[in-house]
Amino acid sequence: MQVIEQHATDHLAEAERLMTVCNSCRYCEGLCAVFPAMELRRSFADGDLNYLANLCHSCGGCYQDCQFSPPHEFDVNVPATLSRVRTDSYRQYAWPRAFQPMFDRNGLAITLVAALSVASFILGFALWHDPGVLTSATGNFYKLMPHNVMAGLFGSVALYAALAITMGFVNFWKDIGAGSISAGSGTSIWQAIKDAGSLRYLDGGGVGCYNEDEKPTDNRRFHHHLTFYGFVLCFAATTTGTIYHYALDWPAPYGLLSLPKLFGIPGGIGLVIGPIGLMKAKLARDPGMVDRSKFGMETAFLAMLFATGLTGLLLMALRETPAMGLTLALHLGVVFALFLTMPYGKFVHGFYRFGALVLYATERKLDKPATVRKAA
Repeated sequence: MQVIEQHATDHLAEAERLMTVCNSCRYCEGLCAVFPAMELRRSFADGDLNYLANLCHSCGGCYQDCQFSPPHEFDVNVPATLSRVRTDSYRQYAWPRAFQPMFDRNGLAITLVAALSVASFILGFALWHDPGVLTSATGNFYKLMPHNVMAGLFGSVALYAALAITMGFVNFWKDIGAGSISAGSGTSIWQAIKDAGSLRYLDGGGVGCYNEDEKPTDNRRFHHHLTFYGFVLCFAATTTGTIYHYALDWPAPYGLLSLPKLFGIPGGIGLVIGPIGLMKAKLARDPGMVDRSKFGMETAFLAMLFATGLTGLLLMALRETPAMGLTLALHLGVVFALFLTMPYGKFVHGFYRFGALVLYATERKLDKPATVRKAA
């Protein structure tokens, strides 16, 4: 006999109600991965619902197609309900637990304060060391802040962010029961990489993503791609710059034809255009399909990615001018705030969604659900 514990939140209880209704109907099974994964289950523990919520890409196809969606008395609104469960899961799995309340705060205010505080610290450091350096350090980043100080400061926060995200993902992986069917094989990971890299399930079953009306488009997927691959290219630029500095003894700044620039320029452009498009879609989206309670957290994530790309491009353009010092301080402040808040904002959804895709690939191959329930 299988026992399901009482759900931890009202959002999870509502998600179970909807999945029970959807499991009886199954009209939407061809739209995305959520419904085939749901059909492998006859009951839903919290881990199952968190898994399905993170598997959902919020394309809105089921909302438009469902005969029981509002204003029907059954009130079946899968995108909005799974969105609430998904954002709750970020808080639930966050590490360390003492920082979980950060998800309840105004995310945009926190990130802006963090960015401006770090920028002010860097400017104060430079003024204390040599006030004239702000306008005289044209082209030389390390006049403003020594390389060892910069590397130590940002290396520490990056390592902390990586640790916190990893621990949160481990909590998620255990809770969704992925270990019970040994998910994470090479074939499952490769399938998840292909699905995530192409945003396969952000197409409403092939017609596109629904946004402000009943006409589906691929705009959200396009801007998601710009944002994601822009971030990847910027990360590649930072990585190659680190290799240049330590392995080749070639300090910044670099020429336009160097790898850091060839990666960083298109990456920065992607981080400017992508978040603008996603924010525009978010503001125009049908309110019935979204969870407005976490709007600040999601806005902060897009704002910081946009600011990272914009200040990076400005730094490149102004590096040989007296404005370089101030621009560098702003860019470093934004990047520091982005890394500091990564484990406690929308950034983690990429990791949890990828983990959900890995588990789905395994379940689909085995035709067997993972389980987090204990036998009674």
